Formats: sequence, structure tokens, C-alpha cells
Amino acid sequence: MVGTAPPTARWSNWAGNQSGSATAVLRPGSPDDVTKAVRDAAASGGRIRVAGSGHSFTAVALADDRRMELSELETSVSVDVARRLVTVPAGMTLHTLNGLLARHGLALPNLGDIDAQTVAGAISTGTHGTGPGYGCLSTFVEALTLVTGTGEVLRCSADNNPDVFAAARVSLGALGVLVEVTLRCVDAFVLHAHERPAALTDVLGGLPALVGRHDHVEFYWFPYTSRVQVKANDRSPANDRPLPRWRGWLDDDFLANRVFAGACRLGRAVPALAPGISAVSARALTERRYTGRSDRVFCTPRRVRFVEMEYGLPREALPEALTALRRIVDGLPFKILVPVEVRFTAADDIWLSHGYGRDNAYVAVHQYVGMPYEPYFQAFEKVAAALGGRPHWGKLHYRDAASLAEAYPRFADFQAVRDRLDPHRVFTSPHLAHVLGV
Repeated sequence: MVGTAPPTARWSNWAGNQSGSATAVLRPGSPDDVTKAVRDAAASGGRIRVAGSGHSFTAVALADDRRMELSELETSVSVDVARRLVTVPAGMTLHTLNGLLARHGLALPNLGDIDAQTVAGAISTGTHGTGPGYGCLSTFVEALTLVTGTGEVLRCSADNNPDVFAAARVSLGALGVLVEVTLRCVDAFVLHAHERPAALTDVLGGLPALVGRHDHVEFYWFPYTSRVQVKANDRSPANDRPLPRWRGWLDDDFLANRVFAGACRLGRAVPALAPGISAVSARALTERRYTGRSDRVFCTPRRVRFVEMEYGLPREALPEALTALRRIVDGLPFKILVPVEVRFTAADDIWLSHGYGRDNAYVAVHQYVGMPYEPYFQAFEKVAAALGGRPHWGKLHYRDAASLAEAYPRFADFQAVRDRLDPHRVFTSPHLAHVLGV
């Protein structure tokens, strides 16, 4: 059955920077319910946006008509351990999926740093982790089931509806409602994590070697300093160095969330203190090594609210981008309270993936909630766009369809599939009209 909610049903994202009221909230219990809801909307000239966990900073999930939530959608869960394939409802969260896989001795090859997103939301926006040998999470999709704007149910893979498969793995929800996803997994594995402070110049000077010798590597630059925190995760044969529970609580809960939240509140109240807070934060993070189950090392709690912009850049453009970013930060009329994150991914062949056709370096800029950010983000976007950057679909940016068409070689092909699958634009919204066109 398709459930509904009052006409003023409010929704806001995790950061609180996107909110709105839907005319109805649809909670399908089965794929048939999804099909009926889509056909009803098409017949009445209505629109549907699917909302996941609200971890996008853009208005990609914001509905100006009907909002669909997939938390009650039931499809069969299938785990094929021998072939390392899992089929799950698209509304399942990554956290739940990780637990399911672990119980069967499997894991996703890579993850981002949070696991609150739904499977559909994560792949639709190009969510990624870090690692020179890994593309975004959408590259793990082996097949998917999609309800199109005409109510047709399509099963898509590299062999079945391959053009839709190439478009739908990163689609912003513009092609239909994902109801089921099949993911290719790997045997469960342990990661050895090594986190250490370093000088930014040293990291950039040895960047190719640093990226090349680790399975997964990233670093955080602390504004107003020359310091970074490097995080490298590599596969380990044994979980022989687990992080003591007290150390995990101290570092990842108390320091990274509670103390950091307090520091951000102080910096917001007294902006002049921000450079000193950043310097103290950079020095407070010490070296540590530990092992753990892969998803528990990849994913950490994030309770300090912020807004974010992230750009995928050709990897060779990273030093120039960071040099410009440091100048931008120093010249702003306000202070930046959250570190800059840098990650790396491999090229893929997904039409609207940020990594289409090239290896990427990702630069993510953040600002604590309640602080000004638009001049900061706009200045960095100008630099990133000039370097061939592509904005993360789930994070703030100011690009429109015309400029994005220049950044994605298969943009017109995506539009052709969209015209075929959603001719009446059941799945459009003001945001999608801006970034994809009408």
C-alpha cells in the first residue's frame, strides 16, 4: 500500500540547509506500489522526488510535489556468497548492508566515511570513498531494477538495457525510482589504518608515491596552517591490532565530535580565534595505527553539522587547486572552521560519474553551520571549474545544465535516455531542471 502524510509534511536534510513541504508523502511497500504511484502521478501531471537519508547538501532530494520514501519498500534480499553478489532493496542503508554482508563473510570493496545513506541515494549521487584503484560506489553495481516515468519496470545490467545501465548508476533520480540493486562484493577483509600528521608541502611533494603505495589514502588540510592529517588504509591479513574501545571513544567520539563541536561553536562566536583553533586542532591529532573490520575503519561518526562543496579534479591539477585554495581562505572576510578533505578515485565509464574517463583527486571544502560560506564556495568553484573540475552531485555547487554539459562528454546521451524513460518529467524538480535542463 502507498501511504500518505499530511499536505504540510516537512522534510529537511542532515545539514539543515535544505527543507520544504511535500503535497504528499508516499511510502510504497512493494515495487507494485511504486509503479502505481508513478502512473498516478504521470496521469495527473504530478511529480515525485525520492528522498533517502538526507545526506546530500543540494536540493537533489527536495520535493515540490510528492515525496517518496523507500524505508518500507520490501524486495527479496539475496546473497550469493559463491559469486559474491548481493541483491537488496534500494532503500536499505549502507549501515544495514554492511552488517548483512559481514554476516555472510562479504564486504563492499570500498566505502565513504559515513554509512547513513541509502543504497539508492549513495549510487544516484556518485558517493565515493578514496583509493586510486577504486571508482565511486556505483562501480560496484552489477544490476538494478528501475521504475521509469511511464511506470515500466526495467531490469538493467551491462547486458540488459546497457544504455540505461550506463546512465542509471549515477542518475540523480532523474530516470526513475530504483527499487532493487545488485552489488558485486568481495570477501570480508581487515584494514590496517595509519593516521599521522604531516606537512602539506611534504605530502604534495611525494603525492604520486603516497597515493600509489596505499590501497586507500586521504588527507585533511587545516586552514591557516601548513599541516595535514594523512589517513592510509591498507588490507591486512589479520585483525591483530584492534583499537581499544576507550581510544576509539576518545578519538572518534570525544575529540572528533564533542570537542570539535565546541571548538566550532567558539570559532563561530569569536571568529578571530579560528586560526588558533585550527592550529591547535592540527597539533592535537597524533599518530595512531590500528586494525579493524573494513566498514568500521572506513566509516566514522559525523555529528558536527556543516555544509560542503566537493569537486572532482584531474589528479594532476591538485597542487594548483590547493595553492589557489590557500589564497582564497587567507583572503576571505570571514573564517573557516572545518578542515579541507582530499581523496582519490579511479576512472570509470558511468556517464554522469565525476570520475567518467579519468582518475580524480577530490577536494572537499566545508563550513560549520551558521557561518557564511557562499563567497568561499563560489571562489573555489571558479578555480575548480577552470581546471576541468566536476562538482559532486550531492554537494553544494552553482553550476547549471549548460556548464555541466561541457564537463560531461556523455551528457547528451544521458538526456536522450531521460527523454525516453521520463518523457513527462514525473521525476523533475526545480533543482533538476537547473542542473539537467527541462
